[in-house]
Amino acid sequence: MSCGLKPRKRTKSQELIYQEQCKNVAHENGIRIGLQGDPDLQFLLSGGSLVKVKSSSWKKTRFFRLSEDCKTVWQQTSKKFKKDSSFSLEDIDSVRHGRQTEGMQKYSDSSVEDRCFSIVFKGRRSNLDLMASSKEEAKSWVSGLKKVINSMTNLNRLQNSEHWIYNCMRKADKNADNKMTLKELKHFLRQINIVVDDDYAETLFKQCDASNSDTLEGSEIKNFYNLLTYRQEVDVIYEQYAHTNGQMSSSDLLNFLQKEQREPVSLDHAHKLIDKFEVDEIAKLNKHMSKDGFLMYLNHEESSIFNPAHKAVHQDMRQPLNHYFISSSHNTYLMGDQLKGSSSTEAYIKALTKGCRCVELDCWDGESGEPVIYHGHTLTSKVLFKDVIKAIKEYAFKTSQYPVILSLENHCTIGQQKIMAHHLTSILGSALLTQPLGHNMPTAFPGPEELMGRILIKGKRLNKLDAAFNNNTTEDVDSVSEEDEAAEMKEGEPKPKGKTSNKIKLAKELSDLVIYCKSVHFSNFELSRDNQAFYEMASFKEGKAMNLAESSAMGFIHHNMEKLSRIYPAGSRTNSSNYNPVPLWNAGCQIVALNFQTSCKEMDLNQARFLPNGKCGYILKPEFLRDPESQFDPVKLRVGPWLKKKTLHIMIISAQQLPKINKDNQRSIVDPHVRVEIYGVPDDNASKQTHHIENNGFNPMWNTRFQFTVHVPDLALVRFVVEDHDVGVQNDLVGLYTIPFTSMQNGYRHVPLLTKRGILIPSAGLFVHIMVIDA
Repeated sequence: MSCGLKPRKRTKSQELIYQEQCKNVAHENGIRIGLQGDPDLQFLLSGGSLVKVKSSSWKKTRFFRLSEDCKTVWQQTSKKFKKDSSFSLEDIDSVRHGRQTEGMQKYSDSSVEDRCFSIVFKGRRSNLDLMASSKEEAKSWVSGLKKVINSMTNLNRLQNSEHWIYNCMRKADKNADNKMTLKELKHFLRQINIVVDDDYAETLFKQCDASNSDTLEGSEIKNFYNLLTYRQEVDVIYEQYAHTNGQMSSSDLLNFLQKEQREPVSLDHAHKLIDKFEVDEIAKLNKHMSKDGFLMYLNHEESSIFNPAHKAVHQDMRQPLNHYFISSSHNTYLMGDQLKGSSSTEAYIKALTKGCRCVELDCWDGESGEPVIYHGHTLTSKVLFKDVIKAIKEYAFKTSQYPVILSLENHCTIGQQKIMAHHLTSILGSALLTQPLGHNMPTAFPGPEELMGRILIKGKRLNKLDAAFNNNTTEDVDSVSEEDEAAEMKEGEPKPKGKTSNKIKLAKELSDLVIYCKSVHFSNFELSRDNQAFYEMASFKEGKAMNLAESSAMGFIHHNMEKLSRIYPAGSRTNSSNYNPVPLWNAGCQIVALNFQTSCKEMDLNQARFLPNGKCGYILKPEFLRDPESQFDPVKLRVGPWLKKKTLHIMIISAQQLPKINKDNQRSIVDPHVRVEIYGVPDDNASKQTHHIENNGFNPMWNTRFQFTVHVPDLALVRFVVEDHDVGVQNDLVGLYTIPFTSMQNGYRHVPLLTKRGILIPSAGLFVHIMVIDA
């Protein structure tokens, strides 16, 4: 049932009953998300008219309200033959008060700043720019949406599951009478991604229809829900350890935690888990955990496959900057492809909020003396350099406090370079690093902790860094080798016509802002070691970097122990596709830049690499990639401290509430299979797949065991991929999750699932058993 949709014609009495049912549904869902009676929630449920802003001339009033499921916003349209549309709160990335998007700044006046707000969606969906009738109303929309989104985010997997199933039931109740007929039951089963034959559906229905009324209502629906969500696999595990009058005592629970979960915990920890998760007060009083409490524990974050100790920053952040992998973006300004895609400040905001710490700015002369950013010699749109710097200033440290590197690709004339320098210093202020730290000439990089809250410039510099300490003066305009510039030119990018000089002009004002990241040309490792300072860094095209990582891995690793390396995609990737970053990380490369706007396996691996350590964008490289005495070679493995050979046993047990792939076809049900992939050094790369389950995306069960040998666990990533099995055509992705090998927890664990775009699917997940042992 969805009260936002235009209902069939009803009598006045039917309409009153219908509206009362809507209120009851909204009330029940408010309780479910912990906002019972909350005034902000009530405001959203009542809704109101807002002005939708699309351009200077397109500003139209539309009615918006939160649907009674408390997770969907319904919006009215004026088009006669178009259905009123809606969007899920799960698709919202952020809600911004004021004129905080490009559209709002372009198409609205500063006088209405406090009446404006924008809904920014995940992925590539356009922002929704709105204007309320008053600043109070705008604040109510913003605070209400943020509160409900936060409440939905904080639901555990079990609560998300109940919320989802409950609302699917409501939608199946076509006539909104709070009763379920056999026909509605079959419709509901298809909605939750499960197909059963008619006989089974009828048996299930009769089993629950205690009143023999040919409908299910009240406690009968509850009984049906319990039968539907019964987890046989959890029962088996529970009964194996529940040795105290059919329940788990605290010592039984401790036995489970130590034996299965491999957690070195005490009886006191078991008591705390019972206090936290047990739902039966009598069991809690007796220090017992019931089956329901055990299920609550298994569905909580503490039982996730991801080690909660890795959720916060836990690594040493005082090592030199080049000792870390740094989350990095290529052509950050682009929202789409490299030829015609739009350039936007929004792309920088999205990258920075994903934990990216190195962003790229392709700078060109613009009209009216203002430099612009775009992909030169293409049809991509342009965005003002100063607007990008303003966006970076605003969002650089919202996700992470650790330093941000601005990688400048400078194609501007001297005059506009000076304007760039002015914008950088005036907008970024004290956040911009303009001098080396300390009072003496440094011999190594500072660490991320020393550089917290600072923005570093990567680009060309006219002189050595020593000049910052010895008052070295250079002419106002000077030149650097065009060979250095060639190191930054993207493969396939045409050289400007008529340019024959081997020198390019560089403004001193911009040059002086380059401190720890001076761009230089790379010839070979020996020349770099003997002639270049630690702060002089090279950029490598992916092809050249891959060749070095394969043919001279040890040389590349030792080069990266002293200096920074930046890798970028080939210019031939016009569709903004990505290369595999893993071989470059294996070679110790820090700044492995990817197209953040592209959802793909490579981007998924990147997000997994930076999942631990508080998603701060910096991951400390393993010791063997930092130790000058290291003889590690990822291509030709030999005995050394990196060889911590492990046997990984994975049992894919079951999945819960997998999403439908073809939502437009109610009869389309997934046939899921699960693939486990290992990415790391070449000897560790592997993939294994379960059989597929016919017509069941709700609670498929595989009980399939896999075994992998992992030689270098410190560099390995484990990827779970759930697909809809198809014969003769490519399988459709259902959900995925990737995690560093060293961040996995042993035992019975739930694996969350993400969409291709990295968005969490709240109610879905895998249930697995993990066991890592020394090989």
